[in-house]
This record gives sequence, C-alpha cells and structure tokens, in this order.
Amino acid sequence: MSTVQQEVDERTNLTGSNKFELLLFRLGGDGGGDRSELFGINVFKVREIVAMPAITAVAGSLPHMLGVVNLRGQIIPVIDLPSVVGCVPKTGLNIMLVTEYARTTQGFAVESVEEIVRLDWSQVLSAENSAVGGMVTSIARLDGDTENTRLAQVLDVEQILRQITPSDAKDVDPETIGDRLQMKEGSVILAADDSGVARSLIEKALGAIGAPFIMTKTGKEAWDKLQVLAAAAQSEGKGLRDKVAMVLTDLEMPEMDGFTLTRKIKQDDRYKSLPVIIHSSLSGQTNEEHIKTVGADAYVAKFVAEELAAAIRKVLAAK
Repeated sequence: MSTVQQEVDERTNLTGSNKFELLLFRLGGDGGGDRSELFGINVFKVREIVAMPAITAVAGSLPHMLGVVNLRGQIIPVIDLPSVVGCVPKTGLNIMLVTEYARTTQGFAVESVEEIVRLDWSQVLSAENSAVGGMVTSIARLDGDTENTRLAQVLDVEQILRQITPSDAKDVDPETIGDRLQMKEGSVILAADDSGVARSLIEKALGAIGAPFIMTKTGKEAWDKLQVLAAAAQSEGKGLRDKVAMVLTDLEMPEMDGFTLTRKIKQDDRYKSLPVIIHSSLSGQTNEEHIKTVGADAYVAKFVAEELAAAIRKVLAAK
C-alpha cells in the first residue's frame, strides 16, 4: 500500500509531464435542483475534505460567507460556493473542501464530492473567450477529445475570493512598490496567467514599476509568443534578451502549465539563459521544491505587489 509520501511524490511527478489531478464535485442545479453540473479543483490546492462541521455564524458577515469553523485549532472561514455561482443544492451543503490559495486557508461548502481524475493539461481549454467566462477559467474534457466527453468547469477561485473578501488595501501602492525598472529599450516581460483578476493585478504591478509587458493566458500561448519574439530578434540581428527580459508565469493554466513552460525554456539552448519567475497561488513546500527542479530562477506567492516587484528586480539584476 502506498505511503502518504509516495502519494505526494507521485502527484508532484505528474507536473513533469504536463499532468495534474482534478477533484470533481457538485454544487447543485438550477432553482429546481436540476442539471447538477461537475466542477473541479486542482488536488494540490485541497488540504483536506471533511463532512460539513458545525458552523458558527459571524455577525456582519459578507454575502456568501456561512461563518467560521474551528478545525484542529485553526479558525477557518467557510464560503457557500453554490450560492456564489448561482446553484441550489438538492441535498444540502454536505461537504467542506479545506483549500489553500494565495497565502490563505478557507473552506468551500459543496453538495457532494465525486472522484479524483488524472488529466493532461491539454485536455483543459481556456473558457475566457467563450460564453461561460466570468468565474470559470477553463473547461476540462474529462474523457479526452471525444464527442460525448464529460465536462467539468474549473472555477477562478482567485476571482471568487476577491469578490467575497475584498480588501481595503491598495492592490498596488506606487509609494511602496519601489523604483521603476531600468530595462533594455525594446525588451518586455512575457507574462502568463489564466485568471482574469490575476492578470489585472500583475498588469498594475508591472505598470507601476515601468515594465513593458506582453500578457498571455496560457503556458502554450506564452511559449508560442516566445518563439515569435525569438524569430523576430534573429531576423533583426539581435539577441533574445533584446526582445524578452524575462518570463513571469503562473503554474495552473489550460493547455500547458507553468512547470512545463519553465522546463521547456530551461531545456532549450536558445532560451535557457532567459530568467523565469513563477508567480502562483499554489503554495506549500512540496510545490516550492518542485519549482526548483524545473529550473525557475525565483518563486513568488500571489499576490503582494511589493514582493513581486522585488523578485523581478533581483532576478534581472542577477542576469
């Protein structure tokens, strides 16, 4: 029987082949409780799954907040995920998913948990330019590229958390973010993130430090753009760094994840000197250790603009 460490190692090794595991769950259906669709969350972000504990309501709570629970000595806020996305549970809120996102721990109340499926990121397509948009970053084709494949919606949890627990602090404060970057004229930071709210925050931070950038939505889009920029540099008799100062990438992205993007860059003689910073809400020692193995130059947890700016300055100075 596999040990816990073996299971962790196996899941970590999945990232070396552009694969991941998705926990499937249901939130309920429409007003009549019908058409209960599948939703998914990366297993790496799930700390544990528990039967719904007793919740203590908190006076003056924001909409969609059920209250808090005391789980092994930690007070955790619990979010009514079905109400956030407009679903009605037919059997009630039976399960709590304890998750870790961007330096925070929270519980998501769901109706039921189905199974864990192992997928290639190529089975996951961006939903941003489709009608679903909004709170859904991507659609996972669970049975592959077949006509009748089951579909699961991957929620933009960063967007949901920002909507439910807004902060009074400035996203980017020009007075604390530090000096503007001195970049080679004509070069840009190539960035990739599938979350709309994350891209907005990154764009604000890069703008505040005067860094020209190109923003993409997936690792594949970033990889394709890098090749275009490299070809343009070659045709102009310039080096790649004259066009691209560095790559800034998320980890979880449709089509190609940030682990794969970073590895492809660092294993390619044309690009391996290009600095790469991974900027992700996927935290924890296991992920951070694996980030080192793919050759990233730095890791920054989402989202503190000052820390992101400091990491960019440090990496560019070192290169």
